[in-house]
Amino acid sequence: MTLTSIRRHSSTASQRNSWVSGTHRTREREREREREREREGLSTPPLRRRTQRQREGRKGRGRAEEGMEQKHTDKAKAKLSMLKSKVICCKLYISESQNAKVVDAITRIGQKDPEVVMLSKFEDDYYNRVRYTLASYIINENSTGEVKFSPMRRVLLEMIETAFSTINLETHTGTHPRIGVIDDISFHPLNQATMEDAAQLAKTVASDIGNFLQVPVFLYGAAHPTGKPVTAVRRELGYFQPNYMGIQWMGQVLPDILPVKPDEGPDHVSRERGAIMIGAAPLPLSYNVPVLSKDIPTIRRITRRVTGRGGGLPTVQALALSHGDDYTEIACFLDPDHVSADQVQQQVEQIAAEQGLEVEKGYFTDFSKDTMLEKYFKIVLSFD
Repeated sequence: MTLTSIRRHSSTASQRNSWVSGTHRTREREREREREREREGLSTPPLRRRTQRQREGRKGRGRAEEGMEQKHTDKAKAKLSMLKSKVICCKLYISESQNAKVVDAITRIGQKDPEVVMLSKFEDDYYNRVRYTLASYIINENSTGEVKFSPMRRVLLEMIETAFSTINLETHTGTHPRIGVIDDISFHPLNQATMEDAAQLAKTVASDIGNFLQVPVFLYGAAHPTGKPVTAVRRELGYFQPNYMGIQWMGQVLPDILPVKPDEGPDHVSRERGAIMIGAAPLPLSYNVPVLSKDIPTIRRITRRVTGRGGGLPTVQALALSHGDDYTEIACFLDPDHVSADQVQQQVEQIAAEQGLEVEKGYFTDFSKDTMLEKYFKIVLSFD
């Protein structure tokens, strides 16, 4: 190493030592000032505050991540619980479809509670009738097993009250039989629900309508003390007898004093509101078959031969109803566990052919039980 290089190295080292020494003294002064501030009770210096905030921030992020994980876990548990919940389906039949404003008002009420799902709505202007299919959960009392709550109860009452305030039975005409503004309300167990659950909810709603709204209610099926079928209730009330032109139901069809004592509500009938049938039963399939004829007597004979009561297909119930200028419909209720829609279609076509009548392909007016459940859970599980 040359003298020049040694001097240069020595000079550089001296400068470095001087800088290090100065830095050391600066840090010592900062530490001393910090100790003085702490002794005087002053706040933590900015550098330390930043360090503390960083540590707290890391802790906060950790807690937030734990909270998110817990939220996802809780949501998964809630969804699993919902899949195991008891679900009731309700079909509400209202005597109106031609007044769009009235139907829209009732529909909005049926759709406003996210805990009650409107699965479908079926309107028919010839029948002048609309059917709503709703579904919701129920909660049972732990000690007794009785149904203590369902959000559907309140929604139904609001829909019914709106119908009563906007529809006058005396001015109503249609080609489908009915005994009131609200003709029928049927309850059906889905998922984990039992028939007893459906019957209890039916009886609760019947009591609400009979006591609070003062409308006569006739129970049927599992909701009736003896399990009386809906067809038996209808025959007692003359339900199947049209009172206008042999094919239509116009105005009030029941006498002011009822021939049969209702299960809930008064014995007398309001001419503006009529009466209601409410029951609980297994969920049927609704299937209508159009016949290209207005020969109502002949099609009624065909209809009778299709039904179980008339010696036809077991469990099938059916009505022959005028449907426009060229058609008569055979409106069928069938139990899908015993009879298929294809069997009904073939039976109608075969008997109609004997009379020289042409039949069109029938159509369902509502979903099957499996499709209802699938649609219900798809909607309720989509909510956060």
